[in-house]
Amino acid sequence: MSTLTSIANFLTGGFGEKIVEGIQAYFPPSLSDAEKANIELALKQQIHAATMDLQNAAQAERQQFDDRVKQLEGTASDLARFGWLGSIIMFLRGCQRPVWGYLTLYMDLCWFSGKWGALSSQQESAFWIVNLLVLGFLFGERAIKNLMPLITEFMKQRSSSKGETWNK
Repeated sequence: MSTLTSIANFLTGGFGEKIVEGIQAYFPPSLSDAEKANIELALKQQIHAATMDLQNAAQAERQQFDDRVKQLEGTASDLARFGWLGSIIMFLRGCQRPVWGYLTLYMDLCWFSGKWGALSSQQESAFWIVNLLVLGFLFGERAIKNLMPLITEFMKQRSSSKGETWNK
């Protein structure tokens, strides 16, 4: 997430209301309710305008990034001009995510069912790394971060039963 997006999210997350509430505490007691309402409205309009400017800047930044990726890597429509070879490459590009996902699922089933027997520590490390990479790609970083405490606890219990040490 870009810095501009973070700022826009921060501003749209009720931050404007907090500014208005904070400024209200400094209103002189002599202000009428109508004057207070006008000031609040003006503040909210300014905050909204600033938020919209930040969101537009964040969108422009994302668009520039997308355009740069298209320029450097090309698009699927660029492959169409290569005839049947381009069609095969587009098909393989489209298959990559499901193929990796199903291969990882098969690998997990083989390991958890005991079909593979005991793996060396290097093979087991590779198993976990492939799982984290593929599942992180498929389900996102947040899912992996949420599952990491469970994975760490599982690995601690597993290594303590083998007499190994596990470092975070």
